[in-house]
Amino acid sequence: MARERGSTLVAQNRKARHDYHIDARYEAGLVLTGTEVKSLRAGKANLGDGYAEVSDGEVWLRNVHIPEYNHGTWTNHSPRRSRKLLLHRDEIKRLIGKTRERGVTLVPLSLYFKDGNAKVEIALARGKKQHDKRRAIVEREAKREAERAMARARKG
Repeated sequence: MARERGSTLVAQNRKARHDYHIDARYEAGLVLTGTEVKSLRAGKANLGDGYAEVSDGEVWLRNVHIPEYNHGTWTNHSPRRSRKLLLHRDEIKRLIGKTRERGVTLVPLSLYFKDGNAKVEIALARGKKQHDKRRAIVEREAKREAERAMARARKG
């Protein structure tokens, strides 16, 4: 059987980019059961309420919804179970130090397959204030309007 190459996006957490300032990103492997992998390959997952936390020297992904596999039997998984993340020891130590700071959390950004293995991109993030969110929206709309004006100028 040929190994799968490249990456396939399964789920993205767009809300995290809106609600948080992203500081550092990490790619982690996931410890999954067979039915979870099959459900992910079907393209089903929701990172919306998910977060990661460090406990007992291990990093855990919590509250990420991977629905039960349709053709699963009694061996099916619990949709919102905690899943262990696979990171290097020095990365875990760095995360322990950073997450002790006030206002810093670990947020999953995307879930994907890379060369056949399930991976999750987690980020150290700081919460945005409401006025920061509004400013980001205004800047994005201004940039979009400027691009439209440039396109009209090129045509005319």
